[in-house]
Formats: sequence, C-alpha cells, structure tokens
Amino acid sequence: MKKNLQLLCFSLLLFVSLSAHSQKYRSASDTVKLNKEYVKVGNEISELTSRLAIAQNNRPEYQAKAKEAANNAQNAADVSSDQALKATDGSVKEAKRAKRKAKHSYNEAKDARSANDNVDKQDDKISSLTAQLNKKKQRLQELDEMRTAINAQSAATIQD
Repeated sequence: MKKNLQLLCFSLLLFVSLSAHSQKYRSASDTVKLNKEYVKVGNEISELTSRLAIAQNNRPEYQAKAKEAANNAQNAADVSSDQALKATDGSVKEAKRAKRKAKHSYNEAKDARSANDNVDKQDDKISSLTAQLNKKKQRLQELDEMRTAINAQSAATIQD
C-alpha cells in the first residue's frame, strides 16, 4: 500500500512538472523557430476560417435541397397511395401504374434521405472545422505566451 501511494505521489509530481515545463521555446535563440511556427499557425487559422465560412454559407443550400426533396418524396408518396387505391378496384393496367408510382415514390424517398445525409455531413464538417479552429487558436495563444515569456526574459537579462 505504501509503494502504491508513493508511486501515485511520484506520478502526480511528474505530471505537474511536465505541464509546467512544456514550453517548447524558452530562450531568445528560439525566437526564429517560434516566429516560423507562429506564422504557420496563423496561416492555418486563416485557411480554416475561410473553409468554415464556405461550409456555413453552403449549409442553407443543402437544407433547402433537403426540404425540397422531402416535399417531393411526400408528394410522390401521396400520388402512389392514390394510385394504389385505384388499383385495388381497377384493372391490371391500373396495378402497373400503381407499381410505377410506388417505385417513383421509393426513389424520391431515397433522394430525400440522401439530401438529409448531406445536411448531416455538412453539419459534421462545420463542427470539425470549428474544433480544429479552436485548437489552432489555442496553440496561437500558447505561442503568444511563450513569446511574452521570452521577451520578459530578454528584458530581464538586458536590465542586469
């Protein structure tokens, strides 16, 4: 039990110390690397922002297509239902028409489902891009903190 407690304390201490010393860029000689990464992350943020804006602008179009497909599917189902009612008391010709209408209705329903899937995919894309963008913004903030720490360290060195 004592060993487990000591191991737990040691791992906790190790975890805390790693997070405290996780700063990648520490000295003034690292500013070139820091600036390169800063520019790279900034460019990635601008690219993700534009991709997110495009995805968000395309979303209403996908939703409109899905709504239109759903209306078409409903109309086709109504027509198919009416034709099926006629076919129950009608001839073989009416039954064939009912079969064609049912097939058309089924295809319209598949189109509506596909359009809804496209809307879901677009929503997933938007949420994924938003998560990536938040990650990059957080990394940019970390780089800002590193830059501030290096500048403070350089200023303290110059004053001494």
